[in-house]
Amino acid sequence: MRDLQRFSSCHIAPDRRRGHFSGHVRARTRCTILGTGVVTEMRGVRSGPVVGNRCKLVGRHCLPCFTRSTLRLLYFVSFAFFCGHLLTVRIAAGAESPATAPAKPNIVIIYSDDVGWGDLGCYGATKVSTPQIDRLASQGVRFTDAHTTAATCTPSRFSILTGQFPFRNKAAQILPGDAPLLIAPGSPTLPQLLKDHGYVTACIGKWHLGLGDGKIDWNTEVKPGPMEVGFDESFIVPATPDRVPCVYLQGHEVVRLDSADPLRVSYTGPIGDEPTGRGHPELLRYGADAQHLGTIVDRISRIGWMAGGHSAWWTDEQMAMCLTEHAEDFLARNAKHPFFLYFAINDIHVPRVPNPDFVAKSQCGLRGDQIEELDWTVGQILSKLAELHLTDNTLVLFSSDNGPILNDGYSDGSIKDANGHKPAGPFRGGKYQIYEGGTRVPLLTYWPGHVKPGVSSALTCQVDFLASLADLAGITLPADAGPDSLDLLATLLNPDAIGRAQLVEQAEKDLAIRKGNWKLIPGGSRKPLQRLEEGDTNSGPMLSPAVQLYDLSNDPSEAHNVAALHPDLVDELTRLIHDQIGRSRTRQ
Repeated sequence: MRDLQRFSSCHIAPDRRRGHFSGHVRARTRCTILGTGVVTEMRGVRSGPVVGNRCKLVGRHCLPCFTRSTLRLLYFVSFAFFCGHLLTVRIAAGAESPATAPAKPNIVIIYSDDVGWGDLGCYGATKVSTPQIDRLASQGVRFTDAHTTAATCTPSRFSILTGQFPFRNKAAQILPGDAPLLIAPGSPTLPQLLKDHGYVTACIGKWHLGLGDGKIDWNTEVKPGPMEVGFDESFIVPATPDRVPCVYLQGHEVVRLDSADPLRVSYTGPIGDEPTGRGHPELLRYGADAQHLGTIVDRISRIGWMAGGHSAWWTDEQMAMCLTEHAEDFLARNAKHPFFLYFAINDIHVPRVPNPDFVAKSQCGLRGDQIEELDWTVGQILSKLAELHLTDNTLVLFSSDNGPILNDGYSDGSIKDANGHKPAGPFRGGKYQIYEGGTRVPLLTYWPGHVKPGVSSALTCQVDFLASLADLAGITLPADAGPDSLDLLATLLNPDAIGRAQLVEQAEKDLAIRKGNWKLIPGGSRKPLQRLEEGDTNSGPMLSPAVQLYDLSNDPSEAHNVAALHPDLVDELTRLIHDQIGRSRTRQ
């Protein structure tokens, strides 16, 4: 028995009779060639000679009676055969691969809001502390050239769920809070594909992809919405935290809504007698620009107007905790089923009102405090997965919907309190802008035992999540699914794998193209972007109408336009971007 336990963690008891055992054997060994654990198990072992048990390793019936020596011999022979077979397969494949993945691993996308490339400790930030997110990076893959499809929120969210570039859908712009559903019900979305193949799917957090058919009565069922595009359940912020209605929607119903106090919403003018930021600035936590002077909720004036529904109004300081609790609850309820959690947390979008537990925790004001609140949220999800023993069976992806911005409508001190923090890292621009800071964002993949830890410089994009995660789940994509989504699963799991050859980037109506380290921003007149305050991440000259070409390998901040030095390359990339946007799809 002592010899047996060197190779096994057993639930087996010796019988008084020599060569007889009771219980079952679970042997856990490590293959020195593959570097991964191998488990063998023989169940149904009863007192008396063990007869008729089928060995799962060699696929044959075992010996009539397991004496100590024959059991050890069987382990050695079977294990050697198993490792030799796997080594042959690996040599034939010509590449090293992670541990064998479960047939249907769980998938969690943690989608942060307005978090820039330089906002996290693992990307060089020193004024904020993000140990939980940094743990994802140290034990997973940290991408340095990962992108959203657009420098604003609605288009990016559209792409991550549909696998389509947003410039192909003219409605995929920043939506008001009463916009109709942007994604057609029944479309082959990422959640729908996973749901059709046995996954339980949930959307928790910021939605901002429209609801209903354009005429929403918030006091009845609000649909279509997330549950009509593939999610089994949802608990959402309908639009953005700075837009009305400031209520949560669970499934098709407003949470805690009192029918005696109906909720009304308007984006055309004031309604009811609720105070507004324009009329009562003395009631505000901090000032706001002209766009954000609508109804005051929780001492913050919003975009748009709302009246009634008071019992359903959210409290901003509790939003991160509320959404996290719902995410944890979903994980706990579905621990025994394959699941997909799209956790689109609000942090660090305006209005910036961190929970009191995080106020003054960072060295760069409310925005930095909210980054630390975001890190806490990530830690809660990781802890829950560990508590449920799901860490080794769950791929976690962390990213952001677009680049950073400091002043985004509220006078919350974000510029004054930046304290040398550079949200976009070395890159130019941020949210709303076509420069790298607008779409280049953090991307971390974490799956112990299956992701090879390291840093990847591969060019990647969130539009590819659909095809890549479908591959992970063993799904063959229908022809009409993910028209622009490429299968980069190997890239997500291995920092040595290559990424995209090219990528179209978008910022509102502006487009650019990346090919390797070259980036072309085509010329032509375009709508000027908003004027930004001095010191803001996005400050600097507005986008030039001239053609711009940058060599990002030597000029990551896009400070030196070399278009005049490379006319042939300008022509090549101009043809390429016209080809890409002229197609209906890029996935073959």
